[in-house]
Amino acid sequence: MISRQLTAFNTATESTNKIHDDETARRFGFTGGLVPGVEVHGYLSWGPVRTWGEQWLTRGTMTSRYSRPTYDGSQVTVTFDERTGEATVGDGEQVDAIATAALPGLSKVAPAISDYPHLPVPADPPPASPHSLSTGHHLGSADLVFPDEKAERYLDDVREELAIYRELEVAHPGWVLGLANQLLMTNVVLGPWIHVGSTVTNFAPIRRGQQVSCRGSVTDQYEKSGHRFVELDVAVFADEAAAAHIQHVAIYEPRQVRQHLG
Repeated sequence: MISRQLTAFNTATESTNKIHDDETARRFGFTGGLVPGVEVHGYLSWGPVRTWGEQWLTRGTMTSRYSRPTYDGSQVTVTFDERTGEATVGDGEQVDAIATAALPGLSKVAPAISDYPHLPVPADPPPASPHSLSTGHHLGSADLVFPDEKAERYLDDVREELAIYRELEVAHPGWVLGLANQLLMTNVVLGPWIHVGSTVTNFAPIRRGQQVSCRGSVTDQYEKSGHRFVELDVAVFADEAAAAHIQHVAIYEPRQVRQHLG
């Protein structure tokens, strides 16, 4: 078992997603603004990358789920069990997030770029709803050159201590997962919303200067416990070769928001 401690940092205080804003989050029953789940995923990736290095960035997998909020400024402990592949983030008494990582002997079949059409982002995105996020709906693509402005400061923002990212000039797993959030946020207008979990399969590190295209579609949307959920099938390509496949789950309309609006 290996572990490290860090001070959690809310990277999204200026985000349009006001669940990361202290005042809005408190109004919906949280202690303060939530650290984005993609950044918590980034914390969880520390153990697999320290253990397996570039191999994990090339063919590793990880499923992360968030049971409790991680708050800005909180002192958290990140653990990784090299035997079981289980990673956690928590305050030492309670676990905020848990993940299961693996390094398969062989890579899974990479997503084919032909299966993920490149579409424009809507000029006037519709409000998030069961209609605009209907199952099978293809989303407008997110395109950029790595590193973008966020990536340039990302390693500091997530308190990353591993040298591999700077030495190889490759993208951090938390930044890669953040592209799935970007895909959702640029295709529909959202109120406060919550990323609740993801399964990521890596196929190649994203390297400096590569053209990145994040594409995807809605695989499911439903209501559960008063929340409205959406599930996305996302593929990230670098210079048109598969870099990652992401199964992304979010509450796009929390019940607290629905009650507030009602």
